[in-house]
Amino acid sequence: MKKNPLRKFIYLSIAAAIVTILLKFYAYFVTDSMGFLSDALESFVNLFAAIFALVMLNISLKPADKEHEFGHSKAEYFSSAAEGALILIAAFTIIWSAVPRLIDPRPIENINTGLLFSLLASLVNLGVGLTLIHQGKKRSSLLLEADGKHLLTDVWTSVGVITAIVIVKFTGWLIVDPIIAILVALNIIYTGYRLIMRSASGLMDASLPEEEVEKITSYLDSLKEQQIEYHSLLTRAAGRRKFIAMHVLVPGKWTVKQAHDRADEIEQTIVNMFDEPVTVHTHLEPVEDPASMKDIGIDRQEIDWNP
Repeated sequence: MKKNPLRKFIYLSIAAAIVTILLKFYAYFVTDSMGFLSDALESFVNLFAAIFALVMLNISLKPADKEHEFGHSKAEYFSSAAEGALILIAAFTIIWSAVPRLIDPRPIENINTGLLFSLLASLVNLGVGLTLIHQGKKRSSLLLEADGKHLLTDVWTSVGVITAIVIVKFTGWLIVDPIIAILVALNIIYTGYRLIMRSASGLMDASLPEEEVEKITSYLDSLKEQQIEYHSLLTRAAGRRKFIAMHVLVPGKWTVKQAHDRADEIEQTIVNMFDEPVTVHTHLEPVEDPASMKDIGIDRQEIDWNP
C-alpha cells in the first residue's frame, strides 16, 4: 500500500486520545465531578474515532482496482460522518449524565488537582487538534480536518467543565457543574451536525468550491484567443481527489493529433493548479458546429439547471 504522510497524524491523534483519557479519568477519580466524568467519556469517543479514521485512511489510499476503478478516496467521508455521529453520541451522553446532578447536586473533592489534570489534557487536545486541522486543510483531507475539529470540541468541553469547577470552588454553587456540561454539549451537537452534513455533501458528489472552479474557468476563458472554447464543465470531489470534466471546442480544420495534443496540454495545466490528486477528462468538439455549443450533463443531455 502506498505510504502517505497523513497516517502519522492519525497516530498522533490516537496517542493524544490515550493520554487525555488517563488524565481526565484521574481528574474524575479524585473529584467525583460529573463534569470531569463527562469530559473523560468524550475522550473515549476521540480514541474510537481516531482508530476508525486510521482504518478509513488505509482504505482510501488503496489504488484503483477492478471493483473500484475510480479509487477508494471516498472512504474519508465515512470517517468524518462517523466522527460527527460519535460527537452527537458524546453530547447526548453528557446531557444524560448531567440531568441527575441538576436534581441532586453533589460536592466536589480535590478541586485543584482535578483542575490541573483537566487543564493538561486540554492543552494536549488543543495542540493536536490545531495541528490536524492545519494539515487537513493543507492536504485537502476531510478526514484529518474532521478529526481535528473533533478534538477541538473536546477542548471546548474541557473549558466548560473547568469554568464550572472554578465557579463551584469559589461560590459553592454545585448546580453550576451540570448546567455548564449541558451548555457545552449543545455546542458539540452543532459541530457534529455540521460534520455529518459536510460528509453527506461529499458522498453526493458535491461540486468543487467556487474559488477552485473560478480558477479553472479563468484559465479556460483565456484560451479563447487561440480559438479554443469550452462548455459543460463538471466538477466533483472524492476525498482528496478532484474530478474535472469538460467539452473542449477547437477549430474543425485541426488534425486529430493537433487537437488531442492541445487537449493534453489543457488537462495537464489544470492538474498543475492543485496540490491534490486531480483527474481531468476532456471531450473534443468542432467549434464551428452549432450542436457543439449545447451543454451536456452526465446523461449526455442538454442541462437545464432551472426545470
